[in-house]
Amino acid sequence: MRGLITRGDYSIMHRANNWVAPRWVRFYVLGATRGGDGWLWYAMGLAILFFGGEVRFAALGAAGLSSVLSILLFLWLKRLTGRRRPCHIEPHCWAKLLPPDKFSFPSGHTMTAFAVAIPLSLFYPDLTIGLFFCALSIATSRILLGMHFLSDVVAGALIGTGLGYIGYIAF
Repeated sequence: MRGLITRGDYSIMHRANNWVAPRWVRFYVLGATRGGDGWLWYAMGLAILFFGGEVRFAALGAAGLSSVLSILLFLWLKRLTGRRRPCHIEPHCWAKLLPPDKFSFPSGHTMTAFAVAIPLSLFYPDLTIGLFFCALSIATSRILLGMHFLSDVVAGALIGTGLGYIGYIAF
């Protein structure tokens, strides 16, 4: 099973790293990945603080707890697994971003995006489509920019989803 996943990861990596994406795709994925750096979630938290109604403190507490757990867990998992990033294995044809660290598994951007999106969507169901659009955009950008393998992103989404539910239940 691991061999199958690795072969699939390398096949997708090779395609993504050699795809000369249209200019609009480049801007979109760069914007999405920069949104996943944290400023998007801080801005959303500020908006919820001011306009989030009665549940705003519980929602922010759940999202905050989930994101902190996500960061601590992905930092530990990255050091534990030590998986190299796709951009360190094969050069990307147009993306020249420097990765935030040298390890790939799991995708911290994706984990945190889902860890925040899940509790916020449970507290504010009307925001679900927008929250998942943001989380999926961040996840996709990490693959297209050569920062992560598909399995890194899938694992990050699953773990982040679990952490998001834990945060929601805690609040």
